[in-house]
Amino acid sequence: MQDSDVVDDGDSEAESCSAPCLGATGGSDSRVDSQLADGVRLKMEGNAFYREKNMRSAIGRYHRALLVLRGVDSEVMASVRGFQPDSPTLTPEQEELLRSTQIDCYNNLAACLLQREVVDYARVQEYSLKVLQWRAGDIKALYRAGVATLELGDAQTARHYLLQASRGKPNDASVKKQLQRVEERLSKDYEKEKALYKGMFNKQNQAEEEETAGKNPNQV
Repeated sequence: MQDSDVVDDGDSEAESCSAPCLGATGGSDSRVDSQLADGVRLKMEGNAFYREKNMRSAIGRYHRALLVLRGVDSEVMASVRGFQPDSPTLTPEQEELLRSTQIDCYNNLAACLLQREVVDYARVQEYSLKVLQWRAGDIKALYRAGVATLELGDAQTARHYLLQASRGKPNDASVKKQLQRVEERLSKDYEKEKALYKGMFNKQNQAEEEETAGKNPNQV
């Protein structure tokens, strides 16, 4: 699973909807249809920039898509209900398109960040976990969450994510490679912990011996 190959291109049925398709969902609010169409369009523009390896522009498009979609997201609007008019109720088709586009944008943002020379692993983790809130078994998000979490120093949790990714893609070379890195890190951490406890134990024994010698001044 190379990150240069795993940007979501919108190939699912929901993601292939255009503005005319949105109108066909039966939604009575044209503003919702328009914002959803804008979100999908911006995501597709981001994908095009990604394929051109223009990460800065791709990231900008994905962020703009997510910003547009916030205006029709019931979860977001509920938190500001006291300050803005109630958001319209989405049809099941609109809700599916909204969520799938958001998932793609967060997944693709994580992919873009991993292509940068200096990687912001905290952001990669944040975006991947956002995907997993909505789609717990997403293989790409599990993989990236594992990579980012490992780089952030939590090998045990990284192992949890990567093992789940491995169940979905048991023969994926990249997942296997990251799992190997995790096991090596865990082994080193175990050796460090063992050496630490050994050092503490030796200091305790030395202190006890010195205390015993102090109580027996005639001891040679």
